[in-house]
Amino acid sequence: MANLYISCILFTQLLLIHFAKTGAKVPAIIVFGDSTVDAGNNNVIPTLLKSNFQPYGRDFFGGRPTGRFSNGRILPDFISEAFGLKPIVPAYLDSMYSISDFTTGVCFASAGTGYDNATSDVFNVIPLWKEVEYYKDYQSKLRAYLGHRKANYVLREALYLVSLGTNDFLENYYVFPLRQSEFTVEQYQDFLIGLSGNFLREIYSLGARKISLTGLPPMGCLPLERTTNIFGNHECIEEYNKVAVNFNEKLKGLVAKLNQDLPELKLVFTESMYDIAYQIIKKPASFGFDVARVACCSTGTFEVSCLCSKSNPLTCTDANKYVYWDAFHATERTNKIIVDNMTGLLLKEFS
Repeated sequence: MANLYISCILFTQLLLIHFAKTGAKVPAIIVFGDSTVDAGNNNVIPTLLKSNFQPYGRDFFGGRPTGRFSNGRILPDFISEAFGLKPIVPAYLDSMYSISDFTTGVCFASAGTGYDNATSDVFNVIPLWKEVEYYKDYQSKLRAYLGHRKANYVLREALYLVSLGTNDFLENYYVFPLRQSEFTVEQYQDFLIGLSGNFLREIYSLGARKISLTGLPPMGCLPLERTTNIFGNHECIEEYNKVAVNFNEKLKGLVAKLNQDLPELKLVFTESMYDIAYQIIKKPASFGFDVARVACCSTGTFEVSCLCSKSNPLTCTDANKYVYWDAFHATERTNKIIVDNMTGLLLKEFS
């Protein structure tokens, strides 16, 4: 027992030395969610919702399209870097990577998914419950690779990023009539809050203790939504933005309850995500952007995924001038600005 105790002390000291050298505040970044945080898991599933082709990724390292829905890096990549870890968080299903690459970060997210299982059915993507199953598989592999003690330390001290919900409303509730026939929008919000709570409790039961929960962005201002707002002069659809604000308030209530109910949990709601995105959209020039209404790729009005074509002559030459890369997703530069505005809170809460 004495030798085991000494070994534990030495192990902890070595980890502290490692994090001091690297500047890391947490040992790993673990990601659940949708296309805002998907690093390429959709590449290997039978869905049309993919981005593993050019011009996606044209500003990523080596100009490589990885399956990230952007011209470059996405939110978890910048958060990982801000915590002194690697500059990218790899997708769990990407065959380029193995468990050795996932020790400091791993992404289970799937573009097009939501809290509601019915949302993932729209484009045949990975439902949230399946992301959790992949996480359980990851836990087993990590323990086999690092050993139980070290792996459990990583899993307990990791920062878990959770970002989804937009597809539940824009893909599912407003486009298809099934959920509208079952719920008012307020009732659907409450239904999703219940699902979110169940998910957060589940990953807590699996060892997660440090969780950053991202709410909805100003989804009425996405280029795709503004394109359809013909009679509103292509301005933001404020009805959708109000839904996002109301849902975010309910998420904040959920966060407060879970922090009270679950011992040792530190769950933080990053409400600045909506605020900073809305500021960028409304005053793009203040952030160095030229264009916020349409996106960089193709005509920038409705193109997402396979419609974002490399051959389209209208695709912009400098994505840094645009808030959005395609009609649904931000440019790398926008992602960086959003993370820069979130990092202070995250480092304060999780360092």
